[in-house]
Amino acid sequence: MLYRKMPKNGDKLSIIGFGAMRLPTKQDGSIDEEKATQMIHYAIDNGVNYIDTAWPYHMGESEPFLGRVLAEGYREKVKLATKMPQWMVKNLDDMDSFLNKQLERLNTDHIDYYLLHSLVGSSWKTIRDLGVNDFLDRAKADGRIINAGFSYHGNGEDFKDVVDGYDWDFCQIQYNFLDEDIQAGRKGLEYAASHDLGVVIMEPLRGGNLTAPVPCEIMDIWKEADIMRSPAEWALRWVWNHPDVTVVLSGMTEPYHVEENLKSAEEGLADSLTAKELKLIDRVADKYRELMTINCTGCRYCMPCPQAVDIPACFETYNNLYMFGGKDRLMIMYAAKLGGILRGAERNLASQCVQCGQCLNACPQHLPIPQLLERVVEEFEGQDMEKRIEFAKQLFANDNF
Repeated sequence: MLYRKMPKNGDKLSIIGFGAMRLPTKQDGSIDEEKATQMIHYAIDNGVNYIDTAWPYHMGESEPFLGRVLAEGYREKVKLATKMPQWMVKNLDDMDSFLNKQLERLNTDHIDYYLLHSLVGSSWKTIRDLGVNDFLDRAKADGRIINAGFSYHGNGEDFKDVVDGYDWDFCQIQYNFLDEDIQAGRKGLEYAASHDLGVVIMEPLRGGNLTAPVPCEIMDIWKEADIMRSPAEWALRWVWNHPDVTVVLSGMTEPYHVEENLKSAEEGLADSLTAKELKLIDRVADKYRELMTINCTGCRYCMPCPQAVDIPACFETYNNLYMFGGKDRLMIMYAAKLGGILRGAERNLASQCVQCGQCLNACPQHLPIPQLLERVVEEFEGQDMEKRIEFAKQLFANDNF
């Protein structure tokens, strides 16, 4: 196992972290605790020392499960990360209530790496105005949390405001060879590193979508490589190739995922890919983009929309459907992310478009945005939309604390 240091505290962290969001499940949807326990123990026994979870994962059961699985000596072997569900926080007292409940659920007296979950620009302003900086200072001073950070899903400009808004120890961003210029992106990675923040990467495999099923056109390109690697290893190696990255999270569901990722982590050195290999990955990325139904680059020149539609996020969800499938899952995520649950009270749905045309002149790709948003509505909204939003609220906002 290879390790990298957190810049501010010197912690040596395994370059692969275990993300506890996609644990194996039984037919009834509950965590398969026997299988998941074996996987996590195997990962830790073989050098993984960073475990990541959050309040809503697995319908609220991920944290309590980890509290059980890390007992009997395993808790001391890892750095444990979890996240405040900031969209559920209404006042300063809520922050303490969530943290104290999470300590109880995780069966621990401290959180090594505590994050504000799923920030965007607007939610950062809201939680900041509620006094989160003072809360983090107090929680660090009394030892309930050791390091403070945030996970991020907004745009690049707002990311800088969050980085500058507190003396963070680390951050967590989405980054992979398809999302180099989306959300925080490469510029955000470099900006965070320039402020001595450790950077934890989520979605290096785009939720597994870069690994299976892989379109035939993509596999044909991978087969041209001089060294044969799995699509998962190529994607992980691309992220590890960035020296500013500290830990890469993988949401492992099967034992072979753990074994494969551990093997890949033995060679995940920074700047270790050749120029020829990087060009091959660029070709794969270009082919994925070619296969996308809507040629949106995520530049966000069309934003802000006067009706609050998150145009790039709508198109990203639509493209994911046609490249990777999984409509049921995507419809719930669309409801959660754009229905005012994970991002605060404001909805950002495609159906809010009134065809004002403001976005048309701004789009450098000259996309017929209003017409494309109608296609998003047809796929992801309809008469059951409010029911899906209510279900997503139950899924992501279980406030039983």
